[in-house]
Amino acid sequence: MPVADTKTILSNFASTIPATYLGQDRVGYLLENIEKLNSNESLALRALFNKFLTGMIERDASDIEIGGHGNNSYVWLRIFGNKERVKEYPQFSTDESAIMIINLLNANQRKYLSLTKSLDFSYTYHYERKNTYVRFRANAYFDLDTLALNMRSINLSVRSIDSYGFHPNVLKSLSHSYIKFGLTLVTGITGSGKSSTLDAIIDAHNRTDPAHIVIIAAPVEFVHQSNTALIRHREVGRDVLSFKDGVTQALRQDPDIIVIGEMRDPDTIIAALEVTDTGHKVFSTLHTSSAVESIDRIVAEVHPNEQERIRNRLADVLVAIVSQKLVPSLDGKRVLAKEVLIVTPSVKAAIKNNNTSEIYMMINQGSTSGMITMEQDLKRLYLSKRISLENAISYANNKTVIQQILSA
Repeated sequence: MPVADTKTILSNFASTIPATYLGQDRVGYLLENIEKLNSNESLALRALFNKFLTGMIERDASDIEIGGHGNNSYVWLRIFGNKERVKEYPQFSTDESAIMIINLLNANQRKYLSLTKSLDFSYTYHYERKNTYVRFRANAYFDLDTLALNMRSINLSVRSIDSYGFHPNVLKSLSHSYIKFGLTLVTGITGSGKSSTLDAIIDAHNRTDPAHIVIIAAPVEFVHQSNTALIRHREVGRDVLSFKDGVTQALRQDPDIIVIGEMRDPDTIIAALEVTDTGHKVFSTLHTSSAVESIDRIVAEVHPNEQERIRNRLADVLVAIVSQKLVPSLDGKRVLAKEVLIVTPSVKAAIKNNNTSEIYMMINQGSTSGMITMEQDLKRLYLSKRISLENAISYANNKTVIQQILSA
């Protein structure tokens, strides 16, 4: 169907919103009445949306933004780290954008969005040029009483764990074959590639380890096909009610490895530590920018009366932390910079004694064990002419340290 005809469907349906409805009531009306679109109209809107996703893929964009006050009627893409409005795409009013977004949702998702004002979900469509299905991670939310959508592309393939340049000792720590239990964290800000790193770790086990892997995620992104390992995917909100419930229930599902998409709250953190303590290997993520910050964040998340107990339990079960950033590279793309902590007896003692400030120096001096600070890795990338001096300094956690080691 021509774009002009699809725009007519949107404008006609938007015109049915009563003039007395303002703000979020307009979105509420659309949530309750979207099924009044006939099947041909609904399919036409979805086809237009999929056309935008095709353009996103062919521009190598990681994210698409549709709807909301902030979009100023444009569709936006993130291309190699930069947000750009796509001027060749049609412009849409906030009501028209809301209709397109709501048309993607089922009845349960619409009800959840109406109640909570935010919805995480996954979306799959058929990319005809490569005759394959592409998955996206999505979040629908409100922006000044208008409905907005972010959708992130999920890679069609998994990056090999060997391509990360981890020290052999780090690869051993990550491997269930080498260490049967313990907690490993992958940390970083949103968009730093944490999910891709987790998928690389899962894929490495899937190739060689006859284990049972249970993945609990919100939403499930890359779908692994069981190979040597048996892999279960449990999406929060669809297959299980919460991360905590997924972790607790996993104990009755005979797992060897449990992957927790994100440790979002104290209940999930405590559940993750407890399930690790029972002899399972657990991988999870945190929104932190360094190894030390990750340890401090976990302890700070729980009630002060519980902090000493959690600190001791964390010291006993923690195996490794990988903190990562995607840094703009000189070729106009992005390159991974990482900090790696391996939990040695000295690190374990520092956590138990609440001396986490000492851990950075342990990482700094732990290269023979496979450890590296973010500043050391940024220096490596700069000296290998992969990133600029400005970005090496800009992306460092400690500006003083990076300047010192760059001038050494």
